[in-house]
Amino acid sequence: MTIEDIALQMTPGIGMKGAVHLLEVFGSASAIFAASVEDLVERAEIRPDLARQILRRQGFPAAAREIEYCRRNEIRIIASSDPEYPPLLREMPDYPSVLYVRGNAEALTLHCLSMVGTRQATPYGQSMCNRLVDGLAERIPGLCIVSGLAFGIDVAAHRAALAADVPTVAVLANTLPGITPAQHAGVARDILDRGGALVTELHSQSKQNGNFYLARNRIIAGLSAGCVIVESPDSGGSLFTAHCADSCNRTVMAVPGRATDRTSAGTNHLIRNRKAQLVMNADDIIRELMWDLGENPATFRPQAPTPALTPDETRLLDLFPTTDPLPLETLAETSGLNPGELTALLIGLELSGAIRQLPGNRYMKL
Repeated sequence: MTIEDIALQMTPGIGMKGAVHLLEVFGSASAIFAASVEDLVERAEIRPDLARQILRRQGFPAAAREIEYCRRNEIRIIASSDPEYPPLLREMPDYPSVLYVRGNAEALTLHCLSMVGTRQATPYGQSMCNRLVDGLAERIPGLCIVSGLAFGIDVAAHRAALAADVPTVAVLANTLPGITPAQHAGVARDILDRGGALVTELHSQSKQNGNFYLARNRIIAGLSAGCVIVESPDSGGSLFTAHCADSCNRTVMAVPGRATDRTSAGTNHLIRNRKAQLVMNADDIIRELMWDLGENPATFRPQAPTPALTPDETRLLDLFPTTDPLPLETLAETSGLNPGELTALLIGLELSGAIRQLPGNRYMKL
């Protein structure tokens, strides 16, 4: 991290997307401030007045104050060009150019799984958090649970991780070292004491207007290999997190609930519309994320033997020349099957463990 990384954030008129665009063009914040007006205008295609604003270095005094503030409050600053920056988050098109972290920054690069849901969690939702995290903790070395420290499912996921002695990361929509909601300050202290971390993209001079929650949710999704929606009504922030996860090619999973339960309406719709994979236990999550194909398969429980395929299923499986994912449209075209027949055969192949459905109606041969 350099002072230029912070100053880029503090420069008037740049904004988050502008900072990411400039970093993609020039490679580093130092190179941006070393460029000429002509370079900035021609290579980054920004307005001349904005280029001159950058070169006036108006953000440097505020950046110096921010560095001192973070030193006093034991906040670590990680720029997107630093080796400690989470590689999964860096894949997002709108990644934060700077992260502010309290606690163990290494937790951000573990086997991260996002677990989110409604603020009006039911006992069923809280129980499923415990069940899923306990099962994962037994089988996945280096597991980390990521959530947003909000009421309901979020804090239940953090507490389940703490109870299972698993590091957990809370992504906040406020500046550090503050905690929102204040009622969860005790949980935040436990997260830090147990090897986890508190993370935000907001510097201390950010204007707090309560509009950062949706932006925060994209970070929750981006930090993780997959996202589990435990409980959700048919609207809410957790569904936006699922959308963010899907848009950056993360695996979206959902816990089913009763058809009559309002708090499961959103998760049931995600599953019905094939926007999320149904998961009921830790094994389901492990196989969806392919963590059972890790570096040390001996640590994972063997899968059940694959059932014999029917002749029709075998013919469809032969249409997968490699393990590269194939869109549903391609399979329909090459197989010549009608939608009903194709769907039935794909379900049979998936149940047998021969293929796996991926986000975006794609299928991959295992």
